[in-house]
Amino acid sequence: MKRGMQLLASYLSGSWSPGSGARTALVNPATEAPIAEVSAGGHDLAAAFAFARTSGAAELNALSFAQRGALLAACAKAIHGAREALIDLAVANGGNTRGDAKFDVDGGSATLGYYAELGARLGNTTHLPDGDPIQVGRTARMGGQHIWARRRGVAVHINAFNFPGWGLCEKLACSLLAGMPTISKPATATALVAHRMMELFAPLLPAGALQMLVGPAGDLLDHVRPGDAVAFTGGSSTARTLRTHPKIVEHNVRLNIEADSLNAAVLAPDVDLSSETGGLFLADVVRDMTQKTGQKCTAIRRVLVPLGKEADVADALKERLAAIQVGDPSLENVRMGPLATAAQAKDIKAGIARLAAATDSIYGGTGEITPVGVPAGKGYFVGPVVRATKDPMNCAPLNEHEVFGPCTTIGSYDGTAVFASAFVAKGDGCLVSSAYSDDRDWVATFVGAAAPWAGRLYLGSSKMAAMSPGPGTALPSLLHGGPGRAGGGEELGGERGLHFYMQRTALEGDASVLKSLLG
Repeated sequence: MKRGMQLLASYLSGSWSPGSGARTALVNPATEAPIAEVSAGGHDLAAAFAFARTSGAAELNALSFAQRGALLAACAKAIHGAREALIDLAVANGGNTRGDAKFDVDGGSATLGYYAELGARLGNTTHLPDGDPIQVGRTARMGGQHIWARRRGVAVHINAFNFPGWGLCEKLACSLLAGMPTISKPATATALVAHRMMELFAPLLPAGALQMLVGPAGDLLDHVRPGDAVAFTGGSSTARTLRTHPKIVEHNVRLNIEADSLNAAVLAPDVDLSSETGGLFLADVVRDMTQKTGQKCTAIRRVLVPLGKEADVADALKERLAAIQVGDPSLENVRMGPLATAAQAKDIKAGIARLAAATDSIYGGTGEITPVGVPAGKGYFVGPVVRATKDPMNCAPLNEHEVFGPCTTIGSYDGTAVFASAFVAKGDGCLVSSAYSDDRDWVATFVGAAAPWAGRLYLGSSKMAAMSPGPGTALPSLLHGGPGRAGGGEELGGERGLHFYMQRTALEGDASVLKSLLG
């Protein structure tokens, strides 16, 4: 390994710590060339938690929502100032095209900016009302009021490899505005973007407000205790480990999980593919397959179309996918890069093979591709894959395992909203599923039956098509999370995103005193 390569230090207890022990290389997933390295451990995490509980808690407790919001605004401005350098890092370390990299970096800064504005609106207070005051005595003088107050603990954020920038920012925006000191743990393989953001944020934030552990988690969770909160984004197997971690169980530590998600897209029978709604449907499916090389927790994995329209949908998708160049993401003509890691490539190829045993090939076979601009045999590449099944409700590989890459499967149905919602439910809980229709009665039936199985339902139609960011975009104003397989957690959602890091308390007493406490 080339010496002199950048060593990504952790930022703990107010200083940069290089760690110790064996080093692991971070690579360019298009060329497999090493570009940085991290140490295996050697960090004093007990001291980091103590620093957060003392310095970090004291600093943030002294600030109002408006003041904390100003900190987020400063961080968003710092990202904007370093935007080009961050995009370059995402291309080199994440296998992102420039468009994919902008999606990650700009999503992070936009989320910080949104919560900065929310902090300004909440103003110079440190408590939030939960509902209106109520009378609990014989007269209005005796009142009750629920409030949200800052928790006296540490937030631990464990982020996924696919959105190192946005993932850091969406969790931090809520915990910091809520007043909770945070220790962030980015995924090691793609940590360059998060590490650079930490370098930008460190001089702007109070001591102990944000720390970052780069590299293996080690004994990170052994130091949690009552009042702490852990937010995790990643695979279901790791989620199960977290749920049973002895310290999380012992101390009833709050745990928010965003895990696997078999998101569906349903085309209603009233939609013609040549219409604006039909065009939106096709554009969303192709974008979700190829953006970030399909490595999005919100990507469309399952597509349901009315009987008789399967061939037309397949032909339209094939035409659009054939125009997408796959290869070195630093090249201008490339629109889809490699998967982020060798392990991801292996897992996705295995998932596609399972699908192939139960489905028919529409496009891309099982992902074989010759990428452009890449040395022969190098890179973690899988091409876009579209499969098809005649029995979508009973296709086990489709409904039981998420292929976290550029792969989707088409199934047909009878056109009823009842069947469509049952198909969404077959995924056992998702982050987002979408339906495309201009028939309001059909949509109403679908929403009523599908909503219990989705954190978000995206309703595509001609009236919103021109303004739509697509179902794959997690907006800070709307909830991100979902039931069942998706982890059962919630993030973002405007002010709701703060509640995970706050304690709801019922106050009972003189109504005038309660009113004064909330300003």
